[in-house]
Amino acid sequence: MEEKNYGYDPSEEEVDELYDEPQAPANSSIRGYQIVIGLLSVILVAISLLYFSIHRQQMHDNALLAADRDSIQSDLTALIVEYDDLKYKNDSIAANLERANEMIEQLKRERRWNYTKLKQYEKELGTLRTVMMGYIKQIDSLNTLNKKLITENVSYRKEISSANLRADMAEERSAELENKVKVGAVIRARDLRMVALSDRNKEVTRIKNADRLRVDFVLSANELAKPGNKAVYLRITSPDGYVLTTESMPTFAFEGGQLSYSAMREVDYQNTDLAVGIYYNSTGFAPGTYQLEIYMEGRMIASSEVMMR
Repeated sequence: MEEKNYGYDPSEEEVDELYDEPQAPANSSIRGYQIVIGLLSVILVAISLLYFSIHRQQMHDNALLAADRDSIQSDLTALIVEYDDLKYKNDSIAANLERANEMIEQLKRERRWNYTKLKQYEKELGTLRTVMMGYIKQIDSLNTLNKKLITENVSYRKEISSANLRADMAEERSAELENKVKVGAVIRARDLRMVALSDRNKEVTRIKNADRLRVDFVLSANELAKPGNKAVYLRITSPDGYVLTTESMPTFAFEGGQLSYSAMREVDYQNTDLAVGIYYNSTGFAPGTYQLEIYMEGRMIASSEVMMR
């Protein structure tokens, strides 16, 4: 079918103008969008950089806070050990030790950290450390005083030991002197002799003819001896080894035991020489060597052997 033309035929220029005029606003909008997108990209990049910077700073700060927290916790643990090592029973030390343990537990339970809290913990930790150092100084002072007292005590002990030693030595010397005095106070007998007598108290030359024996001796003078009545005991041992005695077989105390004796006599001793004679009555004596012993005050004060024909 053939198109109809109603009297208007546009030229090529008019056609081009007809198509070119609407394109200007479209290009302007695209450039605007591009600018906006570019700005948004820049802002997004800046925000991202800022976010990552802030995130890194927070991570750094958190790491520092964690490090500070760990340091405080470590210091508290060391402080507790030092408090425990004091080994000193004191209510104040016990309270400080308990507070340090409480701070350890608080550190373990703490979830939100900031520098203010850390400074509070550090301040209290410093206070506890200062108090502990004061205790350590006190204990060092006490230890120094204790060492001084120990030294003085050792010195006093040495002096006491020396004094005790001197006292013991003095006591020994006193005992020795006392013993010497006792020994020196012993009354000795001398000049022992024995004679055979008849029933008329006449001396006989043959002992087999004797009815009695008389032993003579002298108690020596001794100013150290105690004067007064003394019991003197005579023991005569025959040649065959038997002690001559009476039927009653009397005895006296000697060195924790009992000794039989031949005869005894009481004398009044006044620290001067005293001649004494003691008689033994019997018959049937045999010739030979006789053993004579004199006892007084628990001691043997003389002994001698006598040959009788």
